[in-house]
Amino acid sequence: MHSDQDRGDGSLKYILSGDGAGDLFIINENTGDIQATKRLDREEKPVYILRAQAINRRTGRPVEPESEFIIKIHDINDNEPMFTKDVYNASVPEMSDVGTFVVQVTATDADDPTYGNSAKVVYSILQGQPYFSVESESGIIKTALLNMDRENREQYQVVIQAKDMGGQMGGLSGTTTVNITLTDVNDNPPRFPQSTYQFKTPESAPPESPIGRIKANDADVRENAEIEYSITEGDGSDMFGVITDKDTQEGIITVKKALDFEKKKLYTLKVEASNTHVDPRFLYLGPFKDSTTVRILVEDVDEPPVFSRPAYILEVKEDVPINSIIGTVTAQDPDVAKNPVKYSVDRHTDMDRVFNINSGNGSIFTSKPLDRETLLWHNITVIAAEINNPKQSSRAPVFIKVLDVNDNAPEFAMFYETFVCENAKAEQLIQTLSAVDKDDSFSGHQFSFSLAPEATSGSNFTIQDNRDNTAGIFTRRTRYNRHEMSTYLLPVVILDSDYPVQSSTETVTIRVCACDHRGKMQSCNAEALIHPTGLSTGALIAILLCIIILLVTVVLFAALKRQRKKEPLIISKEDIRDNIVSYNDEGGGEEDTQAFDIGTLRNPEAIEDNKLRRDIVPEALFMPRRTPAVRDNTDVRDFINQRLKENDTDPTAPPYDSLATYAYEGNGSVAESLSSLESVTTDGDQDYDYLSDWGPRFKKLADMYGSVDSDKDS
Repeated sequence: MHSDQDRGDGSLKYILSGDGAGDLFIINENTGDIQATKRLDREEKPVYILRAQAINRRTGRPVEPESEFIIKIHDINDNEPMFTKDVYNASVPEMSDVGTFVVQVTATDADDPTYGNSAKVVYSILQGQPYFSVESESGIIKTALLNMDRENREQYQVVIQAKDMGGQMGGLSGTTTVNITLTDVNDNPPRFPQSTYQFKTPESAPPESPIGRIKANDADVRENAEIEYSITEGDGSDMFGVITDKDTQEGIITVKKALDFEKKKLYTLKVEASNTHVDPRFLYLGPFKDSTTVRILVEDVDEPPVFSRPAYILEVKEDVPINSIIGTVTAQDPDVAKNPVKYSVDRHTDMDRVFNINSGNGSIFTSKPLDRETLLWHNITVIAAEINNPKQSSRAPVFIKVLDVNDNAPEFAMFYETFVCENAKAEQLIQTLSAVDKDDSFSGHQFSFSLAPEATSGSNFTIQDNRDNTAGIFTRRTRYNRHEMSTYLLPVVILDSDYPVQSSTETVTIRVCACDHRGKMQSCNAEALIHPTGLSTGALIAILLCIIILLVTVVLFAALKRQRKKEPLIISKEDIRDNIVSYNDEGGGEEDTQAFDIGTLRNPEAIEDNKLRRDIVPEALFMPRRTPAVRDNTDVRDFINQRLKENDTDPTAPPYDSLATYAYEGNGSVAESLSSLESVTTDGDQDYDYLSDWGPRFKKLADMYGSVDSDKDS
């Protein structure tokens, strides 16, 4: 920059402002030359706008208007192409055709695309041939080799180069890595590693239990390696099965039916393994299945006995004698040893022990009488166990049906009590009878009715059999008098038609009653009609109620009086007070305080010499026998005094007299033994003559003891 006013004397000064002034661009204030201080990058800023001006150095005033400079940066090829990703990941199915699309890579160049070829990018493959190729302009990667097999190689690493300047010499370039994975297709059939497998299993193996595992190898993965196992042929196809373990892709050989070593020891199976997902494009590679042979050896085990039937049904008549055989069960040891078997009845199923079984031959017989009407079916369980090894046992249910025999006589369906009117006419129906029988009848019950032989002659009624298991009672005469006979007992004989014929005699009670003209019963009480002018029925009922009430009152009064006598002296232990008790009964027991002073039992030393009974007047005075004085029982006294002191000092005791009872006997009874047994062991020197002086009440006792003394004297 140079001003026309500049005469070279240094009076002018050049200044610069705008984009990058003072930083990227500086101006020589003396000469006006503009210079760049550092390298410029078009990709950062392609255009700069600067403003320059010349000013007087002394005054600072501009000598010319401000000038604007536009600086454009021309592009050079200083940027290499850059890929959008540092690493690409892609996949393509194995066995794909040549030219199959894999992935597209993209690189950009920061240089100016409008200026030369600096930004023109061309793609090429540096690594990955001959398996893959790349289109130079689009960057699309495709397969370049036919039938690439994942099982041989799964991963490929391809390096792609992007070069500017249209790929010419001197152009800049950048690279990226593409990791290509071959995905699996079902192009490999399953193959068994062995042509024959052999397993062993005990004959006791339950159904659905596994025996062994087989596996066919498949080079494919995931769903392309899924295998289905099946049994195609063999003599054990109905005895064994095979299922597929979805986790391990193994075939599990299982038991379908119960095995029997004694029947068959070896089975041979042909097992086939096939893919479940077959790709039709690769069927030309062969069948996608394989087969192998499986041999299964059955091992012998000690088995429990086996019954000839799973269940037994027996029939027996209810009148069969005790110990009669009603049937037989059979069980055998299935093992080669053929161990002997013993039989027994599970008593939990026959608690009443109605049946028993022969332990040797399995014959079942009765041990108690049977009654079909009580129990029709008996369900018991028979146990068969090996004699040598009782733990080896099996069970079989036995259902016993009790068959009916005609052992029950027919009887009335209900209790019959009917009436006949005094004004009844002859041949009048007064009651219809029916009967039932507890026994079964295949052809239906047939009952016949008739009067008992003893009632046939002179009976006032007749029986007419209706031949339909019913009969009617008819009057034989006209008019009945209840004053002469108020009740008739009519014996009726009922017979059934089964064999042996059973019969019973039932009684029908017929009362004679007064009826109106329509035959409606009015009264059957003969006594009420003896005095027709007496009291009415209502009055009689009222009198009867009064009598009942009076009787109830008397009974209640007597019960209350007896209860009052039995009422204890002290009602509650918490309410002990002074009470006056009067005893008015005579008696001679312990409770008779008027007849005997019980104080003598408590203190024998206080007995008066001449104290007599106060309830009777003896016929003659006598001297009572003195009981030897016994010393005071100190341990009882001390015990009572101690308890008395404890109650006196007890702060929780009630504020009134209380009764405390203690079951403490002490060292011994002061009255000694009161038993008459001890008197037998004495020397016999006691004199019982004084019993005769006690009056007539003790006469029997005096005679007994007096006679004993007389016997001894004699």
